[in-house]
Amino acid sequence: MAENTMRAVSQDEPGGPEVLKIVETARPEPGAGEVLVRVHAAGINPTDWKTRQRGRFSDGSTPPFTLGFDVSGVVEAVGYGVALFQPGDEVFGMPRFPHPAGAYAEYVTAPTRHFAPKPPSLDHVHAAALPLAALTAWQALVDTADVRPGERVLIHAAAGGVGHLAVQIAKARGAYVIGTARAAKHGFLRDLGADELVDYTEQDFAEAVRDVDVVLEAIGGDYPARSVRTLKPGTGRLVSILPMDGPVPGAEDRGVRAGFVLVEPDCHALREIAALVEDGRLKVRVQETFPLEKAADAHAAGETGRTAGKIVLTVA
Repeated sequence: MAENTMRAVSQDEPGGPEVLKIVETARPEPGAGEVLVRVHAAGINPTDWKTRQRGRFSDGSTPPFTLGFDVSGVVEAVGYGVALFQPGDEVFGMPRFPHPAGAYAEYVTAPTRHFAPKPPSLDHVHAAALPLAALTAWQALVDTADVRPGERVLIHAAAGGVGHLAVQIAKARGAYVIGTARAAKHGFLRDLGADELVDYTEQDFAEAVRDVDVVLEAIGGDYPARSVRTLKPGTGRLVSILPMDGPVPGAEDRGVRAGFVLVEPDCHALREIAALVEDGRLKVRVQETFPLEKAADAHAAGETGRTAGKIVLTVA
């Protein structure tokens, strides 16, 4: 392979995991204010397989394209005016979201401040599992809901990629955490600090849970409306990480706030997340890794909806 080329996972059309294929393509060059990162690992998120299925990014980009937003790697080169990083620095981040970043590749470029120094205690695989999911949880619970010590926080899909990090971030904020998950995952969540757990297959969480200050909603369907019933009237906040069609039924009647938050690159939050990792208060679970050329298998595994934690592609 030539020096100025790289391997990447690409797709030419919408479809199932089988549309993902390895291609040789031009290696990108960093522009002004950008860094070129040699990717060591790339995290996989539900937005990736949803984009693959519909064959279109939310900004309208269509195939051929390369999926992926979660990156951990080493700075290879810097563009004009960059002083924050230098070649050889280990970084992690969520470049360019929601615009195509092309993380399923050997190299990516992005604005410098879409990255932060990689937590020293993490290898690249675990660092790559963090950015999108941890930033989603942080921006929902900290920036939007402003979770306070002693508040009761209900986290849906608590064992998932976002959920298992949200449990720990809420605990780090001093909250009492209630999670919904299948019984088989309760032990995992208790180890992360969850105070109370509801097996949604056996029990209606909307009947079992009351007086909640904050709900982190990640399921969709009727979950937002049912979750509103668990919130404290007048002060409760529901933050959805999925787009919602109009106002949430019942929210206005109970005087609670309900809205959708779209995650965005944020180097300052990444540094806060890294500090929690280094303090031992945030652990990311990687359920399985796949080499870059097995991206289709990684998507198939993720789409089962039974993952506890994250799936990661190993690249370098």
